[in-house]
Amino acid sequence: MNTKDFYYDLPQELIAQTPAPVRDESRLLVYHRASGEMEHRIFRDVIDYLNPGDALVINETRVLPARLIGEREDTGGAMEFLLLRRVNYDTWETLVKPGKRAKTGVTFSFGGGRLRATVLSSTEDGGRLVQFHFDGVFEEILDELGQMPLPPYITERLEDKNRYQTVYAKEEGSAAAPTAGLHFTPELLERIRQKGVDVVPVLLHVGLGTFRPVKEERVEDHHMHSEYYMVTPEAADRLNAARRRGGRIVCVGTTSVRTLETVATEDGVVHPGSGWTQIFIMPGYRYKAVDALITNFHLPESTLLMLVSAFMGRENALHMYETAVQMRYRFFSFGDATLLL
Repeated sequence: MNTKDFYYDLPQELIAQTPAPVRDESRLLVYHRASGEMEHRIFRDVIDYLNPGDALVINETRVLPARLIGEREDTGGAMEFLLLRRVNYDTWETLVKPGKRAKTGVTFSFGGGRLRATVLSSTEDGGRLVQFHFDGVFEEILDELGQMPLPPYITERLEDKNRYQTVYAKEEGSAAAPTAGLHFTPELLERIRQKGVDVVPVLLHVGLGTFRPVKEERVEDHHMHSEYYMVTPEAADRLNAARRRGGRIVCVGTTSVRTLETVATEDGVVHPGSGWTQIFIMPGYRYKAVDALITNFHLPESTLLMLVSAFMGRENALHMYETAVQMRYRFFSFGDATLLL
């Protein structure tokens, strides 16, 4: 497959810069795979398409305020650090900008010296391994000094950090939000539970590789990034029970999809487990555990659009996206949602 086969034209003004005023008032494009029919609804209407006995799978990851702006202690030069992965108590794998200033052994300061960082080494991907120096609790300092690592296509300042977190975010560790979940409110989730739908949490810490375009000409040549996942025994039991009683497994976001497809066997049984996944879902992949998917609109030529294309067919996906452009839906992280049935 060629990467260019997943390209579509998107007017710049349709890239959402801010979240909807109310989470569940985003628009929802419902696509019925069996017929190709599309419906145009409001996100809170998603409850109309969920049945008693279904399982709704949510990703409980929480985004770290992982963007730190500091200065080089010896020259005062500005530097941006983006925390990607914690190696141990005080050491992180990071992205840096501008990279030429982040040489091994150089120390940077943040918040007037409240937090300091020394570059230990370079990584294979061009990032830096950094050791932080601080007094107190690192997470509390990061929450005070750090900014949300919004994707590069969002250029407006986010006034409320919580709008880049799901209402059910729990386990810190993501460099980006599982954005399909941003549309849910506590009230909507409660109504869904009252309808008899089991809301089941799993975990996948979202890495920045999610947003990286596929640069290789052939899709198959793309190297997929790794992300940490966890499915507890209780979650696996609840998902398998839903399937046994005739319910569907409805995933909220591509991160939940990648998690379940990592741990499911060919017979559709979900197994507990944790670790690092590099699963790359593209057309030709046979889904094992997922029956329906709630997700946002994704970047052209991205691995996420390829995952959606594997679920509904590439031509169907591109037709749906063309319709969404014509109907002036809002795209990407703070944009509108789709429900693929």
